[in-house]
Amino acid sequence: MTDLQKQVREAADRLVESGEERGLQVAVYRDGEQIVDVVAGVADPETGRPVTSDTPFYNFSIGKGATATVAHVLVERGLFGYDTPVAELWPEFARHGKQGVTVRHVLSHTAGVPGVPLDTTPEDVCDWDTMVAALENAELWWEPGTKVGYHAYTFGFLVGEIVRRATGKPISQVLLDDVTTPLGVADELYFGMPEKEHARLARLEDAPVDMSAFADMPADLPMFKAGPMTLMPTAELGNRPDYLSADIPAGGKTSARAIARMYAALLGEVDGTRLISAERLREVTAVVSSGVDEVFGMPSTWGLGYSIGGHATAEENPTRFGMAGAGGSTAWADTATGVVFALTKNRLTNDFAAAELIGGIVTNG
Repeated sequence: MTDLQKQVREAADRLVESGEERGLQVAVYRDGEQIVDVVAGVADPETGRPVTSDTPFYNFSIGKGATATVAHVLVERGLFGYDTPVAELWPEFARHGKQGVTVRHVLSHTAGVPGVPLDTTPEDVCDWDTMVAALENAELWWEPGTKVGYHAYTFGFLVGEIVRRATGKPISQVLLDDVTTPLGVADELYFGMPEKEHARLARLEDAPVDMSAFADMPADLPMFKAGPMTLMPTAELGNRPDYLSADIPAGGKTSARAIARMYAALLGEVDGTRLISAERLREVTAVVSSGVDEVFGMPSTWGLGYSIGGHATAEENPTRFGMAGAGGSTAWADTATGVVFALTKNRLTNDFAAAELIGGIVTNG
């Protein structure tokens, strides 16, 4: 056992023993090789089923990294470009003045369609055609490219429908054919997950949350106009069988090692597979948009589909790119060091304490 593997294992065990975490996975790649594979705790508290390295977790927005990766693989093949108008592939999207929205705008969260209708139900989110129709009928919040705002749900359906129009296949099929199968992780990284596989998933639970912060927020905040509170990420939502089966590419179901392997194959070759060229990597990890987020109000910096800085800020980690997920899971790669880090967990917290603790060990190790 390497010293780094030992340090990470001890930290993960302490987090579970203290009750801060229920079950988690940590995977680290460096230069295309996996150097850390750690699991701790239980995947299902009711049965005591332990977390194993191949246990998939519903990780909410971590899945956006896979969504963006599918788009880049298709751009690499020439199916569309970053400056292709979305309506060129998907004519119905042009309604209400959206004809100027490009693939680049969508990937950099500057498209100006960050919201879903306020009467959207979880059942609606599981119905592809319903969500596509909502986007076709959506009106712009701002002129595309002029402002940045997190497209929490709409990012996945926008990219997913672009992919479907360009290939004729659902994005889950393209992920399977062009990303997870070549990388050998087809049974660990999904958008829609077949129902017969659900028993393998970790069960999510909510850590206690101080709701008083929400009570003090003004009712007219943009985040409250971007979708109903019933769609906010919770364990109940992430355990729903229909959410697990549906293609909702704003999120994903994955093990830490599967999403880490995907990022490693963006940085370079992993067992003979490289997903995009070195030139494309430089393009997608360059800053495309930055500023105060119009929806959630925090500073944000985006490449093409990836947050620059990972779950930290771009100033702190300018060479990191990746996606964090509501609840505290994260996955990122560092173009400067060749290191990839992923942490998945089933206790949904409102911070990234576990990722910061163990990520710090990895960075300094």
